[in-house]
Amino acid sequence: MDIAVVDDTHELSASAADRIERAAAAADRFTLGLSGGSTPAGTYAMLGARTIDWSGVTMWLSDERWVPHDHPDSNGRMALEHLPAESHASLLRPRWSPTLEPDDSAAFYEAELRSIHEDAAPDMVLLGMGDDGHTASLFPGTDALHADPHRWFVANQVRQLDTWRLTSTATILRAARETVVLVAGAGKAGVLAEVLEGPDGVYPIQLLREASGSVTFLCDRAAASGLTA
Repeated sequence: MDIAVVDDTHELSASAADRIERAAAAADRFTLGLSGGSTPAGTYAMLGARTIDWSGVTMWLSDERWVPHDHPDSNGRMALEHLPAESHASLLRPRWSPTLEPDDSAAFYEAELRSIHEDAAPDMVLLGMGDDGHTASLFPGTDALHADPHRWFVANQVRQLDTWRLTSTATILRAARETVVLVAGAGKAGVLAEVLEGPDGVYPIQLLREASGSVTFLCDRAAASGLTA
């Protein structure tokens, strides 16, 4: 796994947007996994200034909260609020209804993901990291960490948050050709150092150590302040 350090969150967002622009321009068809949370919002907003042919891009969510599409907590809603309008049609979102079970929604979404990844390899996935070392909605101690290795997307009960999430599994995340993990702020410095320099198997995000493609932790200086190398 590689580490790239930039000065601040503005530069972090710009660097991530640059990486997405370059990768999309290099392919006729391009799939991009999006992360929720506050850190990637700046990147999504900056994509509007990039010359991207959105007709060749299909975006999907690495995880989603089990809430209606218009709920303030929805990752899909957050992405659409910040992404350029011309990209909106290219974002696939998991189904939600009050009569649908999370497991069924995850299975439907997995089928969609398989239909856009015929070679089973996402082109790029943008991820974040929580202060507990989770990524997507793979939280410590949850069942999705031990999902069937043939599954790409599952429902995950996060008991510590008293909620359900829908999440990518280790299988699809490890398969991506390129993964960029955005980490910002001094509050993540200690965990980031343990994730990158400590023993394996402690934090969920360390599953990326077995990724088949490139993995870059893109950090601002505050987040990287605990690293020794």
